[in-house]
Amino acid sequence: MQKNINIKNKRARFDYEILDTYTAGIVLGGTEIKSIRLGKASVSQSFCEFNDKGELFVINMQVDEYSHGGHYNHLPKAERKLLLNKKELKKLHKEVSTSGLTIIPLNLFINDRGLAKINIGLAKGKKLYDKRETMKDRDNKRDLSRIKKSFNQ
Repeated sequence: MQKNINIKNKRARFDYEILDTYTAGIVLGGTEIKSIRLGKASVSQSFCEFNDKGELFVINMQVDEYSHGGHYNHLPKAERKLLLNKKELKKLHKEVSTSGLTIIPLNLFINDRGLAKINIGLAKGKKLYDKRETMKDRDNKRDLSRIKKSFNQ
């Protein structure tokens, strides 16, 4: 079993401009947390959505079935409730409904107390030219670091 679990959404910062971040708890069953502790989860294709009661759920988060779960195993792509303060939920709901922003998971981790937490971000989708700009900046930084490295040697 791995000690440090940190499952990242690598496409999040490429596809979205992150405006604000929050740390939320997740409501999980017994076999779900065991599977996450083994590192068998993915948040790459997931997003967050409010239901009719104003509760926030993460949709399309993949948590693989626990290998020793048997009859009481969980569904891999079930909706999972996120736990935030009421004030944070109201603020997020207002931002999503009025300005057309979206909430995406950034990474899933186990904290020092052994609880599963998820970092979510209030995000605005990038256009194609923004993505090209991000790739160009990354390439320029890489080239500059190569030049500095060769110059110092």
